Amino acid sequence: MNQEANPSITIRFVNVKKHFKDRDVEALGGIDLEVAQGEFITMIGPSGSGKSTLLELLGDIGDEGGPTEGKILIDGRTPEEVRRGRGYGIVFQESTLFPWYRVFENAILPFQIARSKISKEEQTRRIEMLLEMVDLDRKFWSYYPKELSGGMQQRVAIVRALALDPPLLLMDEPFGALDDLTRKSMQMLLLDIWAKTKKTILMVTHSISEACFMSDRVVVLSRRPGRVNRIVSIPLARPRERPMTDTKAFARICGMVREALGSGGALEEDTSIKE
Repeated sequence: MNQEANPSITIRFVNVKKHFKDRDVEALGGIDLEVAQGEFITMIGPSGSGKSTLLELLGDIGDEGGPTEGKILIDGRTPEEVRRGRGYGIVFQESTLFPWYRVFENAILPFQIARSKISKEEQTRRIEMLLEMVDLDRKFWSYYPKELSGGMQQRVAIVRALALDPPLLLMDEPFGALDDLTRKSMQMLLLDIWAKTKKTILMVTHSISEACFMSDRVVVLSRRPGRVNRIVSIPLARPRERPMTDTKAFARICGMVREALGSGGALEEDTSIKE
């Protein structure tokens, strides 16, 4: 883990349940989970298991308020308090960039929305630093989103999420819409950012290999209503290197996650994994 020997607990889910009244759907059946400061956690499960719902509750962005039962605490604060304090950044599967703004304008927008008291010069320096961190060539900074590839758009989305330097990063299938080569490149980029920034990251994915390659622990959710089926700790050394995915050890780890998903719960075929 990217943390101290006795890390403080950053996030606590305590018997979190969620029932959507308008759809009469029991999305979450009682989630208990603790996440330590600086951890990289991925959540995986069958379609409808409540992965995105859990992330929405954590970010206080759900369409029907907070948990139906239970509680969520982030450093002792509620998700609403953290959201109001802009204590997290979020990245979705689609970049959600504003098409009428150029790259740099999209990236610096969080400062304007937050009415930041940081000087314009410091805001500019931070965005320039982040754009360089995600390896987006300066010539693209004046482009509109439609002029960028999907991978480039997601780089800008990550910069926007990190603009205000939040301690927590929420990611909902951030690479799900990308082709395989771009996805692998973005995985390595995110791992590098995580190592440099020491953020706590919670990421939803449908990819078993992505979950096992990137995270400290993989939280496997059951079918609806979602519960924690198993938490798989990933013993791979840091920093992660791509050849690790070709090892028998990696295949065994992916096998544990696949087994926890259960028959009929498999998500992707890990054809790149070699015995």
